[in-house]
Amino acid sequence: MYINFFKEEVKFRLLHQEGLRKWIIKAIRSEGYTLENLNFVFCNDKKLLQMNKEYLQHNYFTDIITFDNSTEKKTVEGDIFISVDMVMSNSKKFKTTFQDELHRVMIHGVLHLLGYSDKNPKAQATMRKMEDRWLERRG
Repeated sequence: MYINFFKEEVKFRLLHQEGLRKWIIKAIRSEGYTLENLNFVFCNDKKLLQMNKEYLQHNYFTDIITFDNSTEKKTVEGDIFISVDMVMSNSKKFKTTFQDELHRVMIHGVLHLLGYSDKNPKAQATMRKMEDRWLERRG
């Protein structure tokens, strides 16, 4: 089981990587899933917009795109792309720290891989509740 952190086309340093790995594994296991391989790729707005257009046919900026690569039920294997630019912008917009916003986005992607959706208001409320729950449980 692996959690990897990469960066593409952005100057960025992820702090507390080992603590983040433990936190994410705890979230995955709490839902009865096993971790195979999870890659976080931190990039810029331009890169994520290009991916959003290419893979999802969406012509707008976003903070995260999650790809579920799992082939077995209750297994996490995926790639999570995060725009550091958008996280920075949103941290200012929502009056929170960059680190808190980054961790919210990271756990948001993990929650998608655990089967949570945000496609309607009820699902969005559940997703936000789970994000808050896991943010409180950081080491």
